Amino acid sequence: MKTGTSAAAAVEPGVLRRYASDQIVTLAKLVVENAFQPIVEAGTGTVFGYESLMRGQERIGYDTPLDILDEAHQAGQLLQFEQMLASRALAKFATLSNFSTATLFLNLDVRLIPHGERLVENLLQDLRKANIPPSSVCFEFSERFDNTSVPEFAGLVSKLRKAGFKLAIDDFGVGHGEMKLLCDYAVDYLKIDRHFVAEIDRSPRKRHLLKSIVNIAHVLGTRVIAEGIETEAEFIACREYGVDLVQGWFVSRPTTHLSELASSFPHLQELGKGKRGSQSLDEILIRKQIELLPTVYENDSIDSVFELFRRNPRQAFFPVLNANDEPRGIIHEHHLKEYIYQPFGRDLLKNKMYERSISHFVEMAPIVGLDSDAEQLMAIFANMEGSNCLILTDNMRYAGVVSAASLIKVINEKQLKTAQDQNPLTGLPGNRAIRDFMRQSGRDGDEVRHFCYCDFDNFKPFNDAYGFHLGDHAISLFAALMRRYFFAERHFLGHVGGDDFFIGVVGWTQEELTEILDRLIGDFHDDVLDLYSEEHRAAGRILGHDRTGAEALFPLMRCSIGVIELPEGLVIDDINRVSAEIAVIKSAAKDSDEGLVFHLLQPSASF
Repeated sequence: MKTGTSAAAAVEPGVLRRYASDQIVTLAKLVVENAFQPIVEAGTGTVFGYESLMRGQERIGYDTPLDILDEAHQAGQLLQFEQMLASRALAKFATLSNFSTATLFLNLDVRLIPHGERLVENLLQDLRKANIPPSSVCFEFSERFDNTSVPEFAGLVSKLRKAGFKLAIDDFGVGHGEMKLLCDYAVDYLKIDRHFVAEIDRSPRKRHLLKSIVNIAHVLGTRVIAEGIETEAEFIACREYGVDLVQGWFVSRPTTHLSELASSFPHLQELGKGKRGSQSLDEILIRKQIELLPTVYENDSIDSVFELFRRNPRQAFFPVLNANDEPRGIIHEHHLKEYIYQPFGRDLLKNKMYERSISHFVEMAPIVGLDSDAEQLMAIFANMEGSNCLILTDNMRYAGVVSAASLIKVINEKQLKTAQDQNPLTGLPGNRAIRDFMRQSGRDGDEVRHFCYCDFDNFKPFNDAYGFHLGDHAISLFAALMRRYFFAERHFLGHVGGDDFFIGVVGWTQEELTEILDRLIGDFHDDVLDLYSEEHRAAGRILGHDRTGAEALFPLMRCSIGVIELPEGLVIDDINRVSAEIAVIKSAAKDSDEGLVFHLLQPSASF
């Protein structure tokens, strides 16, 4: 027998299983272990919490954790079994260096709901001993059965929230009654099943579903966890479509050894460097409008809320946080008015027998990360009728609130900044708008996209010989030709500066785009010939100076275009990574006879 292997493991598992029913908890104590799998912030790679998973049941003849749970249920020992698992998980969690800021996710078997009160009371005792707040524990409701059909379910949810525990819907999308749960109960997290994440970078249908689920969840004040992330492409797609937290083998495998658990993951941080390194215009403007309202904690006394409203008579609501500084919703003065204006109302609220805490009055509010764009935030407001505010978070923690009026200011200022960014000569958007277009297009892999980089060849000799006036005329001429050929709403035209332009096209084939770009290049070449003297046109060359100052003959001006194609399904994490490709493709276009070169980015490329 190997060192460290239990005595139970030396017996044939099939033999053990035949005699396990009566002593299943005793046997499980010998062999079953709690493995932790990190749940990580998608934007930073920092560990947010851990899901406790069962390991070792195969040593006594059970293939999966579900098998041994079913056996425990049939033997009438499921409550004792789950209490043992939860107690061990909590003890293990309490030894972690980051336990005070992390969350432990525990699965709650629907068959235990009728006994939920006993389970919760025992867990609360363990928490008090370890000095861990209930908000550091999240119960996952398994969708293997219909939770909402159990009569005691509503009461258990109320008790869990009142105690300060967090709640999650597990395996969202493949089980029973998830939409009922999401609709009827205040849920903190929604865990999207692996089925909807697998190869999402190659499936437009899955991406549309994910976007919709994330939007619905955020409107309801629920954060989204993507389970089963196994590839870099899946991680990038989930993060770019608004998923808050990720879990899976690409992040980290479950482990029973605490020494193997990290507090952050450099490979995820590296993927997010470009995104975090430069704030978008939206985030800069939103940060200016954030209102840092005073907050209350869900376990504060009712008196503290009355005092807060008294000190801030113009404020109708305040954000409510849990002990981990995560927003739970808001508390509105109208919830308390019936007690304030009733005789003995305040005394009633403070009466321990009546048991009305702050958590009883919390109203869910939309909760979204600071890195969301302004239009997305406004859409959430529009979908959440009667919402007082939108709560913003930075790395999952409370960052402040914004009102609808503040968001209108953000959008107006964004439009003004965009207008100021336009090139005065051509009236086309400048570099900021170009980067925003590239960033948004790169994140949306539903269709093929083309980024076209246009640059005049031999513009300097022409500008030197004929002056800035005719040089500007050539630039305006090209801008007019771009508008003639690319006029659809989905086309994007930008002016990088000088004689550099950008064209963004979504949904066209390479053949369709080639035909139009050939016309653009040909028409521009024909039109600029009229700007040269008859002598220069006849010679087909012009005397000028190169960038080193040496005199040389240069061909007449033309435009060359390098095109980077992003195939359908490819999601680009960081648009800065395209820069190296741009330089290569522009140089190749200048060297080509036609002045037009395409470069396809492969889905397997490191994006």
